Amino acid sequence: MEEQVELVGKAFVDHYYHLFDTNRASLSSLYQPTSMLSFEGQKIQGMEEIASKLTQLLFDQCHHSIIVFVSGNLQLQGEKHHLRFSQMFHLIPTPQGSFFVQNNIFRLNYD
Repeated sequence: MEEQVELVGKAFVDHYYHLFDTNRASLSSLYQPTSMLSFEGQKIQGMEEIASKLTQLLFDQCHHSIIVFVSGNLQLQGEKHHLRFSQMFHLIPTPQGSFFVQNNIFRLNYD
């Protein structure tokens, strides 16, 4: 299952950004009427509305990086209860073909 998730994620990202870079209007096929886009504080709902917003952006192509989002539980030594946490890594490609962590955000999620 984990391998399949990776394949789906990579295929989606490759497909999405290929369309973004070459034919943004066709991105509407990836959304549904209930889909939402939050863009710089603006909330946009619906397939055509989202595609319209994306086609109006003033840049031609994206220089891609990777966002990794982790959600889980941790247990402090000597503690009985787990704490929920979220962590986000912003990975930037290097000229050598690897990645480095540009930003790392960690938050404990309290009830």
